[in-house]
Amino acid sequence: MNTSGNERHARAVRDWQLALLRFAVTLDNADRSAVLGIAREIDDLAPPHAGKPDFGFFRRTSAALCAAILQPDEFGCTALRHYLARIDDDRLKRAFAAVMELDLPKPAAGNPVHHGAGPWKGLSSRNPHPRHPADISRLSRPKAG
Repeated sequence: MNTSGNERHARAVRDWQLALLRFAVTLDNADRSAVLGIAREIDDLAPPHAGKPDFGFFRRTSAALCAAILQPDEFGCTALRHYLARIDDDRLKRAFAAVMELDLPKPAAGNPVHHGAGPWKGLSSRNPHPRHPADISRLSRPKAG
């Protein structure tokens, strides 16, 4: 697949993910049909393989995810968690998890997430006295121009 083909595929997958989110919110049959339509388009982007049936990953996955969204049983929740773990966009992942009332996957032990001070955590401050919020207005600002 060339660069424009990769971009087209990535855009289609993102549209599919957003359609799944919309269906999870609305539970509307029209939104379910949109998910399945986008899935069919993505599957049709796959190059044909000699002697193999049509590619149908996104159609099968969409049908399973839509069923799990409508009737979240133990198997469905597992499928939804696997799907959630594959979403790359953090905002989309959080939104889908919230709609489905799922816990977000924990970060891998080798890749800790740093919050707060970031790389400066644990280092002493140059100023031993923390600034008071009233002092903020006195800070110098760079001049425009």
